[in-house]
Amino acid sequence: MARLLVVVPSDTDPPTRLGEWLSDAGLELDERRLSTGEPLPADLTGHDGLLVLGGPQSSLDSAEVSPELVGVRHLLGQALAADVPTLAICLGAQLLAQVGGGSTRVGADGPEVGATLVAKRDAADADPVFGPLPLSPDVLEWHHDEIDRLPPGSTLLASNPAYPNQAYRVGQHVYGLQFHIETDEPLVRQWAEGDPVGVASSGLDLETVCARAAAVHPDLAEIWAPFAGRFAALVRARAGARAAGG
Repeated sequence: MARLLVVVPSDTDPPTRLGEWLSDAGLELDERRLSTGEPLPADLTGHDGLLVLGGPQSSLDSAEVSPELVGVRHLLGQALAADVPTLAICLGAQLLAQVGGGSTRVGADGPEVGATLVAKRDAADADPVFGPLPLSPDVLEWHHDEIDRLPPGSTLLASNPAYPNQAYRVGQHVYGLQFHIETDEPLVRQWAEGDPVGVASSGLDLETVCARAAAVHPDLAEIWAPFAGRFAALVRARAGARAAGG
């Protein structure tokens, strides 16, 4: 079975529904929760893909502030170098941008929080993972930093008016999503209760943020579960190629 290394930088952002979709698509998930001290592997040997989730840490944190992110950056660098199928979400996407030669900063227009839409760019139509998505898919945003410069040579796949770098691909198989697709209702409520600054930036109260997220969660599943299946197909293909080569 194809093995996916799942890096969970914080228990506040577990794989949740995304983990279920990837398992349903035939992947074996090797989950490493950094907040409980679970070690990361030194490299991606023995894994056919990589998933890096989000967390309250900042991509701008030094090694002294967030030492757990040092190993995450190392693995993302390996994935980029070998074009290993990778899905990096929110904090993960920001770290990926940095490792690939782009940059991040504190969001110029403040936090982006809550249910919203992104718009596919023309380049997404030819992408095997993004191509079948609707033109303006529902997403869940929850970030204070932004990706202000994509890695050189990357392909922008989705944008919105708030922050343009919403989804991108580096190489052929490495993807970054600034937004979230993995959430469920309890997770959004946990984030809202723990981030009054982010909620206030939305111009809505906590209950409205949670209610609007709850309203789009069925659409998120309808749109993004098949997306997860298409990403899983890349991981399975790499596993097959490795088996044939070995």
